[in-house]
Amino acid sequence: MTQTDHEKRMACPRMAAGALFFNDQGHVLLVRPSYKPKWEIPGGYIEAGESPLAACRREVREELGITPAIGPLLVVDWAPNEAEGDKVLYVFDGGQLPPDAVRAIKLDTLELLAVEYHPAEAVDQLLIPRLARRVHHAIAARQRSHPQYLEHGAPPRVAGGDLS
Repeated sequence: MTQTDHEKRMACPRMAAGALFFNDQGHVLLVRPSYKPKWEIPGGYIEAGESPLAACRREVREELGITPAIGPLLVVDWAPNEAEGDKVLYVFDGGQLPPDAVRAIKLDTLELLAVEYHPAEAVDQLLIPRLARRVHHAIAARQRSHPQYLEHGAPPRVAGGDLS
């Protein structure tokens, strides 16, 4: 069976999902991957047939060894990459982790070197720029209780304003 012209034009993006967790001071939980130079948020790629929320829960469980409640969607970001093609990235609200959940964290040491809380002001230095923008917008979306659509980590410009 051959693909039709229409099927060839349909997007088949890679998708990933992650969560923002906070402490009582409003600092963001970041993880240090063993395979990248910069910090990340907990999360990873969505598997075939898996929802973004289910992937987020699975990745948090695999990376951190905990199963906290994952709250609402904060941002969805269309962020294609030259090397990987189209990408759609979801960030969910992990809320404030209670101290017992933090103590229960067991890192996947094959994938992660560290987990630490950092103030929101520090993410620009710790994360790649597009992820830093995404995290700032996710924090703002959480404060407003209003999810946000992004492109490359920023609200797109549309006729008559923006989508934020």
